[in-house]
Amino acid sequence: MKKTITFLFLISTFISFSQFTELSEKADISLITSGPGNIELYEAFGHTTIRVFDPKNNIDDAYNYGIFDFNAPNFYLNFVKGNMRYKLAKYPFYRFLYGYKNDKRWIKEQILNLNQEEKQHFFNYLENNVKPENATYSYDPYFNNCSTVVRDLTKKILADKLTFNHNPQVTTLRALMDKELPQNTWGSFGIDIALGSILDRKASFEETMYLPDHLSQAFKNATISRDSKQIPLVKLERNILDYKELEQNISVFNPLLVFSFLLLFVLYITYKNYKNNIRSKWLDFTIYFITGIIGLLIVFLWFFTNHSTAVKNYNILWAFTPNLFISFILLKKKLPKWIAKYNLLVLILVFVSLMIWILKIQVFSIVLLPIIFLLGVRYFYLWKSTDL
Repeated sequence: MKKTITFLFLISTFISFSQFTELSEKADISLITSGPGNIELYEAFGHTTIRVFDPKNNIDDAYNYGIFDFNAPNFYLNFVKGNMRYKLAKYPFYRFLYGYKNDKRWIKEQILNLNQEEKQHFFNYLENNVKPENATYSYDPYFNNCSTVVRDLTKKILADKLTFNHNPQVTTLRALMDKELPQNTWGSFGIDIALGSILDRKASFEETMYLPDHLSQAFKNATISRDSKQIPLVKLERNILDYKELEQNISVFNPLLVFSFLLLFVLYITYKNYKNNIRSKWLDFTIYFITGIIGLLIVFLWFFTNHSTAVKNYNILWAFTPNLFISFILLKKKLPKWIAKYNLLVLILVFVSLMIWILKIQVFSIVLLPIIFLLGVRYFYLWKSTDL
């Protein structure tokens, strides 16, 4: 009976592998790295794809792990909740090139230094992975994206033969992100508000490969053990599309400019309030209401979603959620006596936010400085002017 089961297992295994095309000796497996775009936020970090090329079998396909569908059921709800579903798709490489050529984004190819068995293993893995029942995966922009998936499958296929050679560097996921996406953009500001201090811990070398260009550099320096020798993982590197790298556009109405004008406006109103010994209720309601709403969003992302990087977000200190409720109290003509203590509390929290920033427990967006100063000034005035 055991022999029969073993025999059937071997037969089924043979059938499952035999369904894939046998690559010729002319076949190549390549890492394709694409430059960033400057239109959509998700294009800002570039892209990683795998190419399988075999002229004898008329194969030239791109295997793209970065496919998502806006029209998928509950797409936006799943996105907010952190249940992002991406998939692997295979299509002719010329179609992949077409889109990037239209966008004028550079493409670099690194042909991997694989033997015939390793090429076939790569191909079989991809062909099995692209099946509808296997193609979808849970996406995480930092820990499970188009780049890290390729890193992991390469490690799985080459196993102990693969060595990533690198010089240790002290950096964080946020610092790497800021090199790709300018801080003075609304997209970068939104990311910095929504995500927490996990991005500010020291990143391991493999974690830096969440960025396609870092994965490309890691592959360039990596080696394979073969016949007791170390050979380069990449045997040939070439540019397929050689465009100048695109940069993210900084809007005329960028965050730093907008928030600086808001700061000047609040300073002016606060000065006028001080001179006339009054309080602008509409201004205080707006400040407390907006910071409370932002705080509520942070609480939701932290405690009620699956976003791995939304936890331990100390933006919650200046964007204090109870402000949402206090804002309506500030509309009253006569304020309760305890409101002075509350205003002192939020003033202290703003100071603590600055300390957390200075100590690099969490690095806030640089464009937040005018807002921090704005809140500090207004909270101080309200603390000292509770009877108004």
